[in-house]
Amino acid sequence: MITARNIHKYYSDLHVLKGVDLDIKEGEIVSIVGVSGAGKTTLLQILGTLDKPDKDNETRFLLNNTEISNLNERNLAKFRNEQIGFIFQFHQLLPEFTALENVCIPAFIKKTKKQEAEKRALELLDFLGLKDRHNHKPNELSGGEQQRVAVARALINNPKIIFADEPSGNLDSESAENLHNLFFKLRDEFGQTFVIVTHNEELANMADRKLTMVDGKIVN
Repeated sequence: MITARNIHKYYSDLHVLKGVDLDIKEGEIVSIVGVSGAGKTTLLQILGTLDKPDKDNETRFLLNNTEISNLNERNLAKFRNEQIGFIFQFHQLLPEFTALENVCIPAFIKKTKKQEAEKRALELLDFLGLKDRHNHKPNELSGGEQQRVAVARALINNPKIIFADEPSGNLDSESAENLHNLFFKLRDEFGQTFVIVTHNEELANMADRKLTMVDGKIVN
């Protein structure tokens, strides 16, 4: 599902990623841990195609059997929209839109018909326990509810891979535990692959594999 070889990233003279190698199988839940500054978020952004590695002759990066470097910007955006879902620490919900409308946005970008997109969004919101919150705006939802709306948005296009960056970092302990259990329920229900950057040891240890980053490299 994910194959990365010799991934480097520089920001001016700062060498953030130092030849990362990574293999993740379809349907795996993998956590990435490490101290702040180890390169976790930079790696996640590259794996999620939001940033690009500094390429050399030995760099390879495949997602779902697609060589990412072969895609132009238009095709990369299309691939990202259809194949990848993102869950962030700060929800990134648009405040002027309802839960239903927020969830539908990636589907509308994909040119999915409005009726079809809304039907799928309603199914996801109901599955995530938000049956009575369809028409509520983010400021009318709890933190845990907002995060579940963000999860539904990540799932709307049936992506193969979900990338999550500190997904429970802003939640209370009960909401965080519920979100962690939800990831495994989603994997079992929909078969997605999850890559999760987290400082939450409980979530990290629940994963099928826990990878530790130190100074720009994966050390286990």
